Amino acid sequence: MSKSKFEISLESGIHQQLHAFIGNWEGITRTWFEPGILADESLMKGSIRTILGGRFVIHEYHGSLNEKPFEGIATYGFDLANDVVQSTWIDSFHMGTGMMLSQGNITEKGFSVLGSYGGADIPEPWGWRTVVELADENNLIITAYNISPDGQEDKATETVYSRVS
Repeated sequence: MSKSKFEISLESGIHQQLHAFIGNWEGITRTWFEPGILADESLMKGSIRTILGGRFVIHEYHGSLNEKPFEGIATYGFDLANDVVQSTWIDSFHMGTGMMLSQGNITEKGFSVLGSYGGADIPEPWGWRTVVELADENNLIITAYNISPDGQEDKATETVYSRVS
């Protein structure tokens, strides 16, 4: 019996690459609300595990932002049928009661996805690019960039994690 595309991906493809993120992580998250002006730096703890038979990984994290508790959840997956990385993101600060859906591409050390946000207070949507990179087997960097409607891209958050045993 031949293996499915997913089974092959899980053994030696993109899904195997996503599974390299699995583990418990601790590090520092930096946040910028204005270009080049650091607004906050705080400890962050996260865990990444598989869900739905390895089809997706889920990143659950918590820490603080401006000395207030902060938590979030992101799911990451690769849609084999459409050859695209997809993610969903919710958190207790940036997203309010919304969910951000993003998609993008695999990179050499992880992936990069692009989503957008807006609303009544933000009539023209802004972009949000998230880059997840495994620097090595024990160091994970998650960087997000805010993209203004005119295309200006600035670092918004950066989490630098180390794997915890």
